Amino acid sequence: MKRLITLMILTAVAFTVAGKERRPNILWITSEDNGINWISAYGGTNAQTPAIDSLADEGFRYEYCFDNAAVCAPTRSVWITGMYGISNGTQPMRSRNEIPHDQIRYYPDLLKKAGYHTSNPGKTDYNIGGREDKEPWDYGNGKEIYGWRERKPGQPFFCVYNINESHESRAHGDVENTKTDPAKMKLFSYHPDLPEIRKTYAKYADAVERMDKILGKCLAALEADGLADDTIVIYNSDHGGVMARSKRFVYSSGIHCPLIVRIPERFKHLYPGMEPGTTVDRLVSFIDMPKTWLSLAGAEIPDTYQGTVFLGEGIEPEPEYHLAFRERADERLDNVRVMRGKHYSYHINYMPFAPAGQHLAYLWKAKGTAAWEQHHREGKTDDITGRFFRPRVSEEFYDNQVDFDNVYNLIDSPAHQAKIAELKAALRRKQLELHDSGLLPEKMRERRAAENGLTIYAMVRDPKLYPLADYLDAADRALSRDKGNLDAFVDALSDVDEGMRWWAVVGIHLLEQDASPVRKTLEKALEDDSHEVRIMAAWTLIKLGKTKKALACLERLLFEGTNNEWMLHNVIDWMGEPALPLVKKFIDNDGELKGRYGISIFGRIAQLNGWL
Repeated sequence: MKRLITLMILTAVAFTVAGKERRPNILWITSEDNGINWISAYGGTNAQTPAIDSLADEGFRYEYCFDNAAVCAPTRSVWITGMYGISNGTQPMRSRNEIPHDQIRYYPDLLKKAGYHTSNPGKTDYNIGGREDKEPWDYGNGKEIYGWRERKPGQPFFCVYNINESHESRAHGDVENTKTDPAKMKLFSYHPDLPEIRKTYAKYADAVERMDKILGKCLAALEADGLADDTIVIYNSDHGGVMARSKRFVYSSGIHCPLIVRIPERFKHLYPGMEPGTTVDRLVSFIDMPKTWLSLAGAEIPDTYQGTVFLGEGIEPEPEYHLAFRERADERLDNVRVMRGKHYSYHINYMPFAPAGQHLAYLWKAKGTAAWEQHHREGKTDDITGRFFRPRVSEEFYDNQVDFDNVYNLIDSPAHQAKIAELKAALRRKQLELHDSGLLPEKMRERRAAENGLTIYAMVRDPKLYPLADYLDAADRALSRDKGNLDAFVDALSDVDEGMRWWAVVGIHLLEQDASPVRKTLEKALEDDSHEVRIMAAWTLIKLGKTKKALACLERLLFEGTNNEWMLHNVIDWMGEPALPLVKKFIDNDGELKGRYGISIFGRIAQLNGWL
């Protein structure tokens, strides 16, 4: 009997050890800033990517993979937490807002708990305060670029290998003497065919090809270390890009990303239902990735994770839609939501008065961007190539299968009204489910959370502090541009909630000359407790021809102080010529003309007017 018991124990131990040995290693290779158009395995012709193409031949190429945020830091906050940025307040670029770390657990912590060695010696950029980005990783700093080499013998590993050679910065600077021929570049339809644009494309194509070679070296190192047969390899970019109107923007070129997964033969039970070398038409969102990695590793998956497992034994039903969001990028304000499937996408612009193509210092470091803007300023663009620089409509709707470039807005098409209504309803449901924090201006929500001693995550989950359904209704009224709502907007300007007053003044602003009857009400709003309301009321009055009091209000905020400098500077820029005296006075008073990435908003205005 003792011998039998001993044998049973040894068998159980052996099974457990074997089970651990059978757990896959996971190598997650990410490249920066390149959408599917730059990968030849996806039909891209501007760059050749043989290493990625070979990986696709050996693995599974996903056709419908989408980023949620279109820019690096907000995207990486989605990855590390398994939560949408809009759900925890980490969606504005480089905001570093804190989250309740005792409630929201990072996926590498859970992998470590499951026995995995975790490494990420490259980029983190999680956009979250209250915890150092490298802290959750077993190996996050050091000279060894292949983090799996730092694990204990036989320990399963999860390794992030980030390639920055395809980053946007590689398209900056001199564009002459590229390896790639500019004449062979295929341009997005919204870009005019200019020499500087073609050369910028070619320079970036060179960078993508260098990225591909680095990826090939990483895979060769895995093979040389004898680990390829035990390791699931995942490759994807961190968002789309990189030419202007892709990265940072939630059009297809900004969020449609390559995703390739190679699974060794010994783990074929994890295949997505077909043989290697085939394509997968399942819709995958970046929000799904951390939850899927935990599932593949057999690790705990917290209830806070908002994605769907898309691969392996724990696979879950395919989601019907993908949600994307855009808010502040560097010094420039915006606010967009997108709900889309594989075919159609619905976009709502919560700040349609801001042109998509407003000058952004870092984006303008590319010669192609500057050339495009100059071409527009010279009056040479058409309805498609010039739309980027003009104020937007409230809503957009695209057929992505025939219009990947998203240049033909079908929002008023009778044939698509049922699908538009379907996607709008799905978006609202998702916003309510996630407690979308973006229905207040960024600084307003930060103030409200701080005044109540809460994180934004906690604040937006308190309906008394953040009545989201009311804000969504107010936003819909404002964006409808229906003059029949004018009386309702006037009433809402007396609401105790500054958020409701914000949407009221936005609604009045979007009515343009139809708002003339309420000029007196707008003048009272120049003294509103909310600086955001004051700023928008002033701009609206100026558009209605009432400039004296409005400019005086803006001047006080500019020189006596405001709690929303970003909005003040952006609005003054959007106002154009009427605000030039304010900018000139600011410069004459030695105002700051440099920003984080170069020239500031006011510095750019001064430059255009020859004041520098």
